[in-house]
Amino acid sequence: MSNVIAQPINLYDLSRPRLGQLLAAWGHSDYHAGLVWSGLYRDLAVDPESIASLRPDLQGRLATSTLITNLAMRSVIDSADGHTRKFLLELADGQAIETVLMYFRGRATACISTQVGCAMGCIFCATGQMGFRRHLTAGEIVAQVVHVARELRRSGQSLRNIVLMGMGEPLHNYEATMAALETVMDQRGLAIAPRFITLSTVGVVPGIRRLTQERRPMRLAVSLHGATNEERSRLVPPASRWPLEQLIAACRDYTETLGRRIFFEWALIDGSNDGPEQAHALGRLLHGLDAHVNLIPLNPTTGFDGRPAEPPAAKAFQAILAGYGLPSTVRQRRGIDVAAGCGQLATLQP
Repeated sequence: MSNVIAQPINLYDLSRPRLGQLLAAWGHSDYHAGLVWSGLYRDLAVDPESIASLRPDLQGRLATSTLITNLAMRSVIDSADGHTRKFLLELADGQAIETVLMYFRGRATACISTQVGCAMGCIFCATGQMGFRRHLTAGEIVAQVVHVARELRRSGQSLRNIVLMGMGEPLHNYEATMAALETVMDQRGLAIAPRFITLSTVGVVPGIRRLTQERRPMRLAVSLHGATNEERSRLVPPASRWPLEQLIAACRDYTETLGRRIFFEWALIDGSNDGPEQAHALGRLLHGLDAHVNLIPLNPTTGFDGRPAEPPAAKAFQAILAGYGLPSTVRQRRGIDVAAGCGQLATLQP
């Protein structure tokens, strides 16, 4: 006889079909699965017992066999900009991640992590500097979205946008990330529209190819930072594995197959990649591609001594890109004082 004790099922790890299968195995109809799903993602229930309108036997089974992974909040800090709030959230094994809530005019955006740390090693990124600890589960990714949604609901607001630009490389944790996004996009729950979800990658070519083949509906952003293999490899180590020729071919296939614009992110580093030569190289590289370039003045991290490009350099860079027919935006810097900006997320875990 086995002495193994079954572990409770994290309801956030279940897709809508898998939830229906679980309840069917317990003798309950899909109608009841719908009530549970609505309780999780519309009512934002904090535990199985608080899901309303369930039969007592189902309520009891959920209480004994399932759980809802609420991420413990170690700390929360607000930026002096008045528009950014950063959460340090603890996972069940004691590891921690950072999640950011940003307010813009008419919308709120959650910046979500997909891994504890990151294996990509981008030299100017605090997450890359801390190294890779582990992948997040689909439920841990979903739990961040729910955490932010609850935070907003307390002030009568709702979550509209999600950017997968927090800790980790989403395409390195492909299965869990896609499973989480399917839950987040489900119209019967959180109902975040795909056009309001942006997945950011450092250029994991097999992942981009797979996104294209599977016709995934969210928006794609590629962190480029260099327009030659030599320059890019210096800043983004994965570039040596997936050179620009492969990356841009995958991006062209993505835009042509899906008929969708692709976004490129470029951290503007003073005296490094913010000059006319790099701007012209980028223009030539992306010429003819349905693309938009997001220019991000470098955010400071303790492990990299580079400085952000000056505003005149950013404007000159934009002007050169415009000459190649490439639209671009100099991104707003948010939460820099509390290390909540792009490339600044990390934890102090030993």
